[in-house]
Amino acid sequence: MNRVKHLSNWAWLSLIGLVLTAAGMLLQIAAGSELYPSLTGPIVLLATAVFVALGPGRWTPYVAVVVPLVLGLGAIIAAVMTGEFIEQLTNLGAAGILLGSLMHVVGLTAAVTGGVGMLLDRRAQVGVER
Repeated sequence: MNRVKHLSNWAWLSLIGLVLTAAGMLLQIAAGSELYPSLTGPIVLLATAVFVALGPGRWTPYVAVVVPLVLGLGAIIAAVMTGEFIEQLTNLGAAGILLGSLMHVVGLTAAVTGGVGMLLDRRAQVGVER
């Protein structure tokens, strides 16, 4: 628990982004979106958030970047191929799906940004130590 208290601002941004993305996906599922056939995405995001909060410092930045980046690229590819995610972001008639989709996008952006920041901080520290 002591590790959580000493997270960098970048790690907190990543952690909040991962949880926000998972919550957004769960809201979309609860509101009736058919984009996510299972709870695998939110489970992976929450497990990643736990790893960012408690995991070993050496691998944490890489996991914090790779997991949301892969999910974000998957969402972009799905949006291009089917257009369903874009429809969810523009359909004002389904408030739950719209809010969940916005949470998803903002959360993934925050998670990737936080992960990249963690990597850059780590590299700056390694450069100073040499």
